[in-house]
This record gives sequence, structure tokens and C-alpha cells, in this order.
Amino acid sequence: MAIPLPKLPPSLNPLSHPSPPPPKQALPSLFTTLTSPHPILRTLRTTNASKSYLPSAAKDDSLSSIITELEVEQEAEEEEDLFRSPLRRLDDDRLADRWREIHGSDDWAGLLDPMDPLLRSELIRYGEFAQACYDAFDYDPFSRYCGSCKYNRRKFFASLGMDSSGYEITRYLFATSNINLSNFFTKTQGSKTWSQKANWIGYIAVSDDDATARLGRRDIVIAWRGTVTRLEWVADLMDFLRPAASEGIPCSDPEVKVESGFLDLYTDKDPTCRFCKYSARQQVLTEVRRLVEQCTKAGETVSITVTGHSLGSALAMLSAYDIAETGLDVGVDGEKVAITVFSFSGPRVGNGRFKERFESLGVKALRVVNVHDTVPKVPGILVNEHVPAFVRKFAEGLPWSYSHVGVELALDHKRSPFLKDTGDPSCSHNLEAHLHLLDGRNTRDGVLKSG
Repeated sequence: MAIPLPKLPPSLNPLSHPSPPPPKQALPSLFTTLTSPHPILRTLRTTNASKSYLPSAAKDDSLSSIITELEVEQEAEEEEDLFRSPLRRLDDDRLADRWREIHGSDDWAGLLDPMDPLLRSELIRYGEFAQACYDAFDYDPFSRYCGSCKYNRRKFFASLGMDSSGYEITRYLFATSNINLSNFFTKTQGSKTWSQKANWIGYIAVSDDDATARLGRRDIVIAWRGTVTRLEWVADLMDFLRPAASEGIPCSDPEVKVESGFLDLYTDKDPTCRFCKYSARQQVLTEVRRLVEQCTKAGETVSITVTGHSLGSALAMLSAYDIAETGLDVGVDGEKVAITVFSFSGPRVGNGRFKERFESLGVKALRVVNVHDTVPKVPGILVNEHVPAFVRKFAEGLPWSYSHVGVELALDHKRSPFLKDTGDPSCSHNLEAHLHLLDGRNTRDGVLKSG
């Protein structure tokens, strides 16, 4: 059932941070500029150059052999660098053909153990979209822009060195909360601040024409910011289960319940604040509806991919469910739009009925977790999806009965020879550590391989 959504003003740009000074002008080169990336090799390969530089045929043969070996080695290194880059474009043709499978059309059957290389590549790519939320966030308590994004949305990916991402941001997302979330909401220490009540919480981006051709569809990405290291937010938000319909989500089943703290963060708004006059929910639904209508009207195949880490993972699950429940996953042509969540180190979001409803709507979710991380184990430590079915049925109405949704991909940082176990629980929660583990997980035993 569709619900009326408020018409939002044009996408808000982040407040203008002081522009960084322009880069210093490079000194004029003292040498002639050569166009080849290997100028010496280019010179030696020419006939005239070989006569000029090499005194004998024996040396010519020997050096030619060395040059050939160097070229082969250089090509191998370039291939490896490209393969290991999150923004790599290997197997683009295969991705255009296989994207539905990679996005869970068969619930990732046969793709996780051993890890499918194309799936691993895509998980890392979407993980980088989530990591960008951290890299772009202003954490400086002495900055008047603390709690906002450091970059203009039109220069967002370029500012982070992600020029080749192939996506353009269409809207920034902001949130407020009526409960105390000091471990998530960052505020300026001084008297002058960009906003007293809002925090930048993520963005919506859409693939450009070139990326769309490579991906095989127009991809809408929703990336949610989470928490970097401090885990106290878990205690701040773990309260009780509440019907999803209590905050306007059009679910007809009152037994479909979600964690109230997540629901508050997703739906809270403040009419007096420029940035959170509309809730994060309203911002997301309005922009998704606009993009889906625009793209499907043009005859394009569309996908919606939602990603987030930690608390951002919970918001990713909730917003993906909301988009489907609200009926925004249907184009103007009547075709269903695929919705997939790639979450990293996320907590449980709702109860067993929420899990059933989430999956019955066709939303796919792949949860990447570190087995030593505590966050994916809460809430619902006592009653969760792992207890026997008769226990879950008996405890379904209790306020501490939770269930994970989707499919789990378990990683283990202790199997990596490149990571040192510090004993700090926040280290096993770190997103970049998850991406490192993904990059090396290609065998059934889960042990990471170098190279």
C-alpha cells in the first residue's frame, strides 16, 4: 500500500566548509616529457635506439630478454593491483549478466563457500560506499561543522579518491533523535555551529551511464553511517520492541516489531531544524520514489542496494524493509525493483515476525560479520534465531525475542596472518578489518592468502 510522502525541497547541500588551499603549482620539468609510462623501455625497443645504446648483439639479446621479463612482471603487477582494488572493473561483462545472482536472487546458494570472486568484489565495493560515510564525516569537536559532511555532494567521491566509482550523489541524509545518543551524534564544542540538532547520516547515489552499462542496470545506492569504534551506542538504543506501524510504516500486522531505538532514529524529525525538518525516513522514501519513477519511465532496469556498518546496518535493514512495505519497489512499468542489503557487523533489528515479513516482501540481505564481534549478537542474547523453534514460538511475544534476517557470511579475524588480536572488542567491529578479511576469503577453510 502506497503512502503519501511530503515533497521535499531540492537536495540539501552540506554546509560549505572552508575550501582547501589550491595545490601548489608544480615546478616546470627540467627534462623532456615522455608519454610512455616506461620511457626507457620504449626507447630501447626502437630499432635506432637499440643500435645507439647497445654495443653488441650479445648484450642486445640479453637486455631484450630482461626487458621482456620486466614487461611480463609489470603486467602481472598491474593485473593484481586492479584485481585487489575495490573499484576494479574486472569481470564487468559477467557482472552485467550475473548481477541478480550476486544480489541474492537465489539467496547466495553456492557463492559463499568457497567465496565467489565476483561476489567478493561487489561486497568490497559496497563496503567502500559505507566506509566513505566515515571518511567524509567531520568528527572535530572544535569545528563549527562537527557532525556534518566535510565535502560538497557533487565533489564527494572525488574528494575521497573514489573518482572511478561511477556513481553520483543525489541527496545527503540527515537525522535527529529525541533520545540521548552522545556516542553517535557528534556536536560542536563552541557556540557557533551549523546545526544544534542534526547530524549527517549518509547519502543516496545513483550509477552514471557508463557504470550502468557495466552493471547491467541503473543502481541506486543508499549508504548509512554507523559508529567507528565506540560501542556504547548499543546500550543507548537497546530498549524494547515496538510495532513497525506505530511510526507510519504501512504494515498491517501489529506483531511485526522492530527495536524502538532504531525506529526512533529513523523516523524522528524536528520542524525547527533546516536539515531534519523531515525525518530520515521521509528523505529516503521521497528520493527513492523520484529516482525509481525517473529511471523506469526511461525504460531502464533498476536495482536498490542498501549498505551500512554497525548502527548503519540496522538503518539499512529498516529502510530496505520500509521501501518494500511502502510499495516503492515497483516501477512505472509495473516491474519489481530488486532490493538488496549488504550489511556489515550489524545488530538484530526486529522480532521473528519482522524477519518473516522482511523476507516475504522479496528483500534480500547478506550480513557480513566477524564471529568475534559482539554487536551482531545483540539484542536478543537469550532468545534469537538460534534457539529451537518451539522456544521461539513460545517467546515470540516477549520484548527480548529477536531474529536476524537474510543470510550470514561469517569471517574470523584470528585466521588472518595480517591482523594482530589486540583484545580490544572494538577492533573486531572495525569495517576496514571486515573488508580486509573479505579480500582474502577465497577458500573453504576461510584462511586468508597473501596476494
